[in-house]
Amino acid sequence: MARWAPGSGERLQAAALELFDEQGYDRTTVSQIAQRAGVTDRTFFRHFADKREALFAGSERLQAVFTDAVAHSPATDPLGLAADALRAAAGFFPADRRPWARRRAAVVEAHPALAEREQLKMVVLVNAVAAALRERGVPEPAASLLAHSTITVFQVAFGTWVADESGRTLGEVQQATLAALRSTLGARPRGAPGGTGR
Repeated sequence: MARWAPGSGERLQAAALELFDEQGYDRTTVSQIAQRAGVTDRTFFRHFADKREALFAGSERLQAVFTDAVAHSPATDPLGLAADALRAAAGFFPADRRPWARRRAAVVEAHPALAEREQLKMVVLVNAVAAALRERGVPEPAASLLAHSTITVFQVAFGTWVADESGRTLGEVQQATLAALRSTLGARPRGAPGGTGR
């Protein structure tokens, strides 16, 4: 059995997802994942700290995609920075990743420990984007508000894209979601100055 086979990390992720889907997260062991991937337990632990992290590898790369896009965006306005970050994130998830993302989402939603880890990942991502926005001169509280809004758009769009059967890309879904947010924020509440309420 290979001790450090090329592509073993990807095989371990695929094996973990298959087993979590087939028999449940709680009933799946690291040894079962390693065996299905054709590697040793030691190889598993070279890639991942525990079985949960097999589903969350890549979080650091996604975070870097967001923050690098903000840092290098030619935009000069805060919303432009956020839009460029979302466009960059969409490129991280090509259409051929949707079947895997759909299965992963179902497994995560079915297990509280995984859902909690997913939310923690989003909190870390929000904080990283807020820091990147501050580096670009966006002051507080605008940086934090925009970071939260950006990641909310990403989460809502990602969930829609995973379930979508229309063939739209994640970028297209994000654009529609961002437009919906802008429309919602632009609507005046009833009774507000300039509104149409009583």
